Amino acid sequence: MEEFLYEKLDRKVPTRANNHEVLGECLIDAGHEIGCGTAYGSALIKCGETEKQVGSAEKELIHASAINFLAPIRSFIEGDYKTISKERKLLQNKRLDLDAAKTRLKKTRTADARAANLNSSTPLSEEYVTPLSYTLSFLHVRWLKLWAGEVQQAESELRISQSEFDRQAEITRLLLEGISSTHAHHLRCLNDFVDAQAAYYAQSYQYMVNLQKQLGSFPSTFVSNNNQASASLGPGVSVPAPPAGGAPRAGASVGGAQASPLLGELRASSSPRRARVLYDYDAASSSELSLLADEVITVSTVPGMDSDWLMGERGFQKGKVPITYLELLN
Repeated sequence: MEEFLYEKLDRKVPTRANNHEVLGECLIDAGHEIGCGTAYGSALIKCGETEKQVGSAEKELIHASAINFLAPIRSFIEGDYKTISKERKLLQNKRLDLDAAKTRLKKTRTADARAANLNSSTPLSEEYVTPLSYTLSFLHVRWLKLWAGEVQQAESELRISQSEFDRQAEITRLLLEGISSTHAHHLRCLNDFVDAQAAYYAQSYQYMVNLQKQLGSFPSTFVSNNNQASASLGPGVSVPAPPAGGAPRAGASVGGAQASPLLGELRASSSPRRARVLYDYDAASSSELSLLADEVITVSTVPGMDSDWLMGERGFQKGKVPITYLELLN
């Protein structure tokens, strides 16, 4: 209703934020409330900025579509199309008038032929000739003249109706001949509309790819890891060493020399075991699981996996973890 009133008042509609821009503002506000110094708050702000960029691209698409596609079609519908529809309706009315004139002429000619037949009928016998017969003859002549006038009037109306129909048909034909050029123009407008859509989706895709790269630059401990680990470890993959200067906990099994007793103990139990993480670990590939120090996860062995690795599970996340970063719990 507001847009309708602005249009009638010939005033510009105020610019409003679209859904992407509103979402972006909410994400940015939430990021500032959480703290732009935190990884999550910074990620929210980056997502909000990207959503605002997508919103701006959507506005450009709507603006380009309104100018290059909707405006020409609207102008045609409110202008040329109304004129063509009006002239076609007039042509239909002229055709009905022409049909009515032809029907009337046909009826008058039929009646005139019947009157002529009555005039050529056998005359009365001489014994019946009376003054009344002269009166009837006079009326019959007047009747013939009347029908002759009706025929002339019907023929005149037919000529006028035919002329008006031909004139209206020519006007309609000229208007319809311009439709082909109008179709070509609207086809170009449609191509511009499709090009604007393609540019919008390509730009939005690029924004999201850049956002993915920015989120990937955060520490992996703050990034969701939903990747499933492969069943076996490829050849030539080495186990990461613990952080320099990190001291293992009491009773922890660390290093390749002590990995075998831990692995043997885990295999002997033939069931998953709980283990405490000794150091932070950033996953180096999608098949690994990132770890935080002091968290407790579930570990198990997988046939064919390298002895320096275990399969770790944390909730719905699963991946390979280095055995030197863990200690088994009783």
